Amino acid sequence: MISVWHERRVRLLSGGYGTLHSVRRADRHQSRRAFLGVTGTALAAGLTAGCESGSAQPVQLDAPAATAPVSPTGRYQAGITLPQSAQPNLLAVVADLGDGVAVGPLLAELGETIRALTAGTDARLLGLPPGDLTVTVGVGPRLVRMVDPALPGAADLPQFSREQIAPQARGGDLLIQICAGDALVVPIVAAALLDQAGDRMHERWRQSGRRGSTIPTGQGLTAPRNVFGFVDGIVGPHTTAEQQQDLWLAGPAPVAGGTIAVLRRMELDLPRFARLSVADQEAVFGRRRATGIPLSGGTIASDADLGAKTPDGRYHIPADAHIRRAHSNVVGVGLMLRRSYSIDEPAPGLLFISFQNDIRTFTSTLTRMDNLDALLPFTTTTASATFLVLPGFDQQRPLGATLFH
Repeated sequence: MISVWHERRVRLLSGGYGTLHSVRRADRHQSRRAFLGVTGTALAAGLTAGCESGSAQPVQLDAPAATAPVSPTGRYQAGITLPQSAQPNLLAVVADLGDGVAVGPLLAELGETIRALTAGTDARLLGLPPGDLTVTVGVGPRLVRMVDPALPGAADLPQFSREQIAPQARGGDLLIQICAGDALVVPIVAAALLDQAGDRMHERWRQSGRRGSTIPTGQGLTAPRNVFGFVDGIVGPHTTAEQQQDLWLAGPAPVAGGTIAVLRRMELDLPRFARLSVADQEAVFGRRRATGIPLSGGTIASDADLGAKTPDGRYHIPADAHIRRAHSNVVGVGLMLRRSYSIDEPAPGLLFISFQNDIRTFTSTLTRMDNLDALLPFTTTTASATFLVLPGFDQQRPLGATLFH
């Protein structure tokens, strides 16, 4: 009984595992009050769950395992390379700002709220320990263009094939990415940040997700499996030198220490993919499903040998395999850091999240994939946005201060 109650409590607090909706201005205050009221009721109920009549001892629910806190301040925002292994639970909230809203003061307030939430001192946490909570904030192209149209992050994403995106699910002014080990912390933090913003911010769309079991990929790194069963996000700028070259923005000064984020929510055709043989599934990705090793051999961390052939002259990695079509050397771009999450609502799929210091790293890669990639016919993109992830902040330098004075 307790496990069933706990599952229902998680679903009640998180609103399911993935939700896309627009929020009208008149409804948002009511929804926040309702959310906080429900949350308080649910947590209070947890104190007495299992105390049926005639029961002498209350049943104790297992507490989440303790996790190391992640500092929200520094040169870079947390939630990108820190923690090194991404937390299992994510909620991405995309919002628009109202006309005439002063962007700088709003971002500064959100930064202070993030510091309080991650420190566990904000009463809106309702007594929950924040654990390894991280909150990452980015601003959309419209806000960047208000400062300087020449800055990185000022360009909107173009449209690509295999998209079925409603207008409400394309673009946005503000990204709030919330990650935590405790699934209950995530929606509570989102409610606190929306409450802090008030009428200045209007939610556009949101998506929650979970990371599956992880596989060691070498040098202390891990990568999760996606809902197709394959290890996802093996290749990326993992060393400090690679991150300086391909991940973090070195300039201009207002954006130094930031990066460019791309979010793409994709529905995946699981039944059709599952009907393929394992060998055919591996040919789609160019990797072994069980181990993540490239079809050209080596280890999971080995670079794919795109020239390797069988004795009869066939490429080990097919011409249309995903690992070949998206290979950075073939595309001619840098590496992208991916922190993608699997989703099961509104449909089974993937919330693709990549970070790179040049938007062309993503757009050039997807353009090349559009032409031949064997994976794309199993995907339909239903939400898309890009954001300039702001440089890091601290008590002396508020969030967004380098860009919005």
